[in-house]
Amino acid sequence: MSDPVLSTLAEGVRTITLNRPDRLNAMNMALIEAVGDAFAAAHADPETRAIVFTGAGRAFCAGDDLRDHRHPESEDEARAVVDAIQRATREIVLGNKIVVGAINGWAVGGGFEWATNCDFPIWAESARGFLPEVSWGLFVTGGVTASLPHLVGLNRAREMLLLGERYSAKELLDMGLAWRVVPDHRLIDEARNVAAKIANLPARSVADMKTVLTRTAFGDPEALTRAMDLESEATVRAFLDPETTARIKGFAG
Repeated sequence: MSDPVLSTLAEGVRTITLNRPDRLNAMNMALIEAVGDAFAAAHADPETRAIVFTGAGRAFCAGDDLRDHRHPESEDEARAVVDAIQRATREIVLGNKIVVGAINGWAVGGGFEWATNCDFPIWAESARGFLPEVSWGLFVTGGVTASLPHLVGLNRAREMLLLGERYSAKELLDMGLAWRVVPDHRLIDEARNVAAKIANLPARSVADMKTVLTRTAFGDPEALTRAMDLESEATVRAFLDPETTARIKGFAG
């Protein structure tokens, strides 16, 4: 079995690649935990000065793998899943290295959240993204209940979180959720070029800038972590809701 996440280093740029291309890099527990581990290792590695985050194959990440889904049957099981998801988010957002997203194909649910977590999210022209969690009776993670209202406004955030509308890369660029949109064939090169520029800057200044911006961007330095705590509790409740369980098991069956 191949590793669910690949991590390679070249000239100070660490590339972290979701590696379940046959499943469109959909999220199972192994992949979620591997993402957290890969980012933790990258942030601890002095040779890594910037990170590119992308997906192998035809998608960045197609969200939860509902066909390979082991539904939590207790609060402890539900909390273990949620904690792993939020740990990955904390490593991406609160770690000391800049993360350049190279978003290809679909970015759905948790994959869309990970794309939003990147410091410089670069989307391929053909890429698409949306948040379907509420339609399954689930809840979002990744701090998006704080970041989306801040980035796109409360009304558009409600639309994205509740209605699950699907958006093109160009629409996401216009909203401010994509930093840059490039032709598909230029995506990974563009991301690596941006990461290389970051890698050539003084590491201490870059780390301090990321930390200060992350803590002050929402006005309240604790807004993001508080949102993630509230998301975690809501997601645990959602996992244990009988309606959610029936919807997911019906799809998986």
